[in-house]
Amino acid sequence: MATDDFRAATQAIMTNIEQVIEGKSATVRLALAVLLAEGHLLIEDVPGVGKTKLAKALARSIDCSVRRIQFTPDLLPSDVTGVSVYNQETRDFEFKPGAVFANLVVGDEINRASPKTQSALLECMEERQVTVDGTTYELQGPFMVIATQNPIEMEGTYPLPEAQRDRFTARIAMGYPDPRAELAMLSGHGSHDPLNDLRSVTDAATVRRLIATVRHVHAADAVQQYAIALVTATREAPEIRLGASPRSTLQLLRTAKAVAALEGRDYVLPDDLQALAVPVLAHRIIPTADAQLNRRSTDAIVAEILHRLPLPHERNRSPYDTRPSTGGTQYEARGL
Repeated sequence: MATDDFRAATQAIMTNIEQVIEGKSATVRLALAVLLAEGHLLIEDVPGVGKTKLAKALARSIDCSVRRIQFTPDLLPSDVTGVSVYNQETRDFEFKPGAVFANLVVGDEINRASPKTQSALLECMEERQVTVDGTTYELQGPFMVIATQNPIEMEGTYPLPEAQRDRFTARIAMGYPDPRAELAMLSGHGSHDPLNDLRSVTDAATVRRLIATVRHVHAADAVQQYAIALVTATREAPEIRLGASPRSTLQLLRTAKAVAALEGRDYVLPDDLQALAVPVLAHRIIPTADAQLNRRSTDAIVAEILHRLPLPHERNRSPYDTRPSTGGTQYEARGL
């Protein structure tokens, strides 16, 4: 896809979402980047700050199939993936697809459901397929799960299993709106919900082309090495009991490519990785008991790792040099 076409399509999506979500441009941009990186998004914050509204606005901006799941304690895994039902007329079992059979799946309050039901999303999020009664069903692309959850301190919540959290490319927090945005919300939402007036500005075919463009964004050897160094540091940090997985390295670089493309570049900078380290890595790690007793958040731990980690770069070359490597690869550390 041409650069101008890419910019026009992505800007139309962001502008459309910002008609509903005001004063959160960075959050909207990151949500779109996760979509273009073929990832999944976890939105965590207190009730009432617009988590579900952001998910719905992104889904409605694209003319594709959308399904919503309201996670509750009595929700069954078959409600999510589907179930085989016996047909007395044909004397055979027929598969009834569940809510995940859509391009965009909005999971509201995912941590209200039991861990068994939460785990029903594992296969479809990683492999883009669902297996029911020994039969595998492919999911259509693009496929993205946008889940919202309340902080685990809230009553009636179940913490997401480690494997489930690791499948979410990024975790973002909405935060409270500033007074100006909240005043605009009062004016705009007073008579009607602007979400009802939102219209799609692109379709699934265009999104697939956008994703293909992001895949071709270049990441220099030094930038890839820096991504590995970031993830490795989470495994070696004394404050962390469980570090980020190799899957997180791949998703960190993919999302950085999407951010670079949204910035109008066809190459990734170390700055892209630094900006994404907290939203992509923090929700995957588990701090030690001492760190938890000291109430140190995983966001703060990852931010400290960023601060003290030297920036690897190819010897005699800048980490901002996007040209492919021409010889043997040797790396040395340079302080940030």
